[in-house]
Amino acid sequence: MQIAERTVASFHYTLTNDAGTVIDSSAGADPLTYLHGVGNIVPGLEKAMEGRQAGDKFDVVVSPEEGYGTPNEMLVQVVPREAFQGVDDVQVGMQFQAQTPQGAISVVITKVEDGLVTVDGNHPLAGQNLNFAIEVVDVREATVEEVVHGHVHGAGGHHH
Repeated sequence: MQIAERTVASFHYTLTNDAGTVIDSSAGADPLTYLHGVGNIVPGLEKAMEGRQAGDKFDVVVSPEEGYGTPNEMLVQVVPREAFQGVDDVQVGMQFQAQTPQGAISVVITKVEDGLVTVDGNHPLAGQNLNFAIEVVDVREATVEEVVHGHVHGAGGHHH
């Protein structure tokens, strides 16, 4: 069976940046399982998975536009240190949830200087190519419930 809309695919992957550094991998763990065609994985990888079948091994480079997007300067803000009440030692790399008019977003501290803290709400991989090494393990028909809910249920997926 080929990967197409309304199929569930399981695959192993290794994700590296352009320098060859491993960012994430399913090695030694269960494969990633997703419902194809509903945006459960980055668009560029989903497009590359289309038509593949169990046993296929391939490499794909996903551009920032088809991955986590290009950095948006509007998501970088400088806020007073006082905004972090209850946090004694604010440091670069710390992650927080920030409330915006559009809802909560994750931000990471990128700079602390002179009582000001720079936070970045861009995805950590925004602006980067995503280099995937993929091995498709399994492809099956999605259940009606999975299609209606928009995600995989059971092994490797969401449990209600």
